[in-house]
Amino acid sequence: MVIDALVLVVYFLAIFAIGIWSGKKQHDLEDYALGGRALPWWAILASIIAAEISAATFLGAPGEGYATRNFTYAQLCIGTIIGRIVVGKLFLKPYYDYNVVSIYEYLEKRFGHATRQMGSFVFLASRVLASGTRLYFAGILLVIAWQFMTGHTASNDQVVFLYTTALIVITLITTIYTTIGGLKAVVWTDVLQAGILAVSIIAAMIVLWTHIPGGADQIAAELDQPGDWVFWSWGLKEGENLWGQFKSILSQEYTIWAAFLGSSFVTMATHGTDQDMVQRMLAARNSTSGAKAVILSGLIDLPIVLVFLFTGMLLYVFYQANPQYQIPERTLEIFPHFIIYHLPAGIRGLLVAGLLATAMGSLSTALNSLATTTARDWYQGVFRPSAQPGELLKAAKWLTVFFSILLIVVGAITAWYTVHHPEVRIIPIALGIFGYTYGSLLGVFLLGMLTKRRGSDLGNCLGMVAGFLTVGFLSKLFPLPDSWQTCIPEMAFPWRVTAGTIATFLVGICFPSRATANK
Repeated sequence: MVIDALVLVVYFLAIFAIGIWSGKKQHDLEDYALGGRALPWWAILASIIAAEISAATFLGAPGEGYATRNFTYAQLCIGTIIGRIVVGKLFLKPYYDYNVVSIYEYLEKRFGHATRQMGSFVFLASRVLASGTRLYFAGILLVIAWQFMTGHTASNDQVVFLYTTALIVITLITTIYTTIGGLKAVVWTDVLQAGILAVSIIAAMIVLWTHIPGGADQIAAELDQPGDWVFWSWGLKEGENLWGQFKSILSQEYTIWAAFLGSSFVTMATHGTDQDMVQRMLAARNSTSGAKAVILSGLIDLPIVLVFLFTGMLLYVFYQANPQYQIPERTLEIFPHFIIYHLPAGIRGLLVAGLLATAMGSLSTALNSLATTTARDWYQGVFRPSAQPGELLKAAKWLTVFFSILLIVVGAITAWYTVHHPEVRIIPIALGIFGYTYGSLLGVFLLGMLTKRRGSDLGNCLGMVAGFLTVGFLSKLFPLPDSWQTCIPEMAFPWRVTAGTIATFLVGICFPSRATANK
């Protein structure tokens, strides 16, 4: 444990050093939020990857590989590549042309003030819920480590306490370097964290492989059931009519249809209309560099996901080949349990640092983007239009602290819920939250990008409400009459953004823009 602790100490010292170094020469919100628009594309690329691989992915993707013993989850990466190409080619140039700090400024310049505030509010609410939920997952390792060191199984109340403690510690450390260094600290710490992540997951795979008796032959023997190793899934059911097949496709998460269509819309929303991701791309010197970073990150995303899923498949073989080892009941605890109980000292510390890196990487940019959006769209855009650069910078830093407290609260609530509802799955929770709202955001942004004379404040607000209600009904969020239950397909999370986008766009396009209406 001493070696593991030393590895973590070195990691945290490096994080703080980068944060302090990055905090120099900050004069205004643009320096704090966009790093002076002077960051190299390859650093932004590494930062995007580090933010995407949150603690939910770090633990959840191996859990999916363990449970399914195939690569069907990786199908969604096809859509992430398509979606990022659209973002790089369609979204970034207008953001640069309008010289925005908050991307919701674009909505005001294209449509009006109400659309900007509505879009900004939707982002803030969605990002707080999504990031707070993902933050909870980083505490899983601490709970397992406590049980490993004490030899006792923690009660539900103790588990919630341990989760909350982990959230506070991780958030406190992340808030310090994010508040000091701004986006520049976020990006450069993400570069370090991406490197740690790569080394740690490769080390875990090597240890797993070498501890499976028989090696490749044993792996092939254990993974020989129908459905093992599969990448593509059509999601079709035998004997169903056309409507039945359609409902089946919409109700499944990992199919070829979701890969090419549903996942593309999800990625356009998360990487084109979410300040959390776009803010990194706006820190590049120009839109071309930002586009290069986001498109290449999509190409790299596929092999990364395959590695995580294969790690989960190796975990399955490892526990089948070593029946003397206890297996956690919940799949989301499989990988952290292996890290704590079976990795040698040093490598265990590296994997813990890797998990912390994923949690802190996604958390740091969430804090920075939440503070930037609130400072720009609300503090300056509504309450203090005459705010000076220094005042706005100070407000952004205090808002970073405020949102860190809010995320801890959301993470603690999530911990309590999952402890008392152990049947929940990690990936749908982490990815499903924004599915209810980001379709509304994407619909409005696409209306602005693809048309010149359609869309108004009133129409856009109505469209966003329509998008949310559409997704709510199709995902059974809202209660439905019994006669409707069998008629309406229950929509899986990759399809929610698609449905919300279409509904929002169709309503919004019915209203003429301000310039057209005045003619």
